[in-house]
Amino acid sequence: MLDVGGGQSFLVDRLLDARFEHVAVLDISQTAIEATKARLGERSSQVEWIVADITQRKSLGEFDVWHDRAVFHFITDPDDRKLYVELLKRSLPVGGHFVVGTFTKGGPEKCSGLTICQYDAATMQAELGPSFEPVKCSDYLHTTPTGKPQLFFFGIFRKAK
Repeated sequence: MLDVGGGQSFLVDRLLDARFEHVAVLDISQTAIEATKARLGERSSQVEWIVADITQRKSLGEFDVWHDRAVFHFITDPDDRKLYVELLKRSLPVGGHFVVGTFTKGGPEKCSGLTICQYDAATMQAELGPSFEPVKCSDYLHTTPTGKPQLFFFGIFRKAK
């Protein structure tokens, strides 16, 4: 299981609790990774930590599940998205799953002051191409701690070829 952009997320804690055998967390922020390592304490040694810009990596190894909640929508350059998808294809075996969360159509146009891209099932499928087939896709209305509603797209895609 690879958690892209997992910096300070608690997903890694849950994966370790569930006894996943190979857990990796990739984030561009060394600070976020170090904070999560500190939170996990000794359990941090059970995780492969990767500090990198996902669009600059040539290889990550192989994972059955690639999870990305909120990195893909920040990749606004089409060439960088192609690099991401090519790495995704190299990293997942046939039958592996890509789980993604992004802002959806009609959602925010910026996040933390940065421009984002919005997706729905059709536009995500277009980005992924014929190597992936949708398993389940849905929109989700999230309410922020300040009470502001935000629309998200969540998708699970299986690598078919």
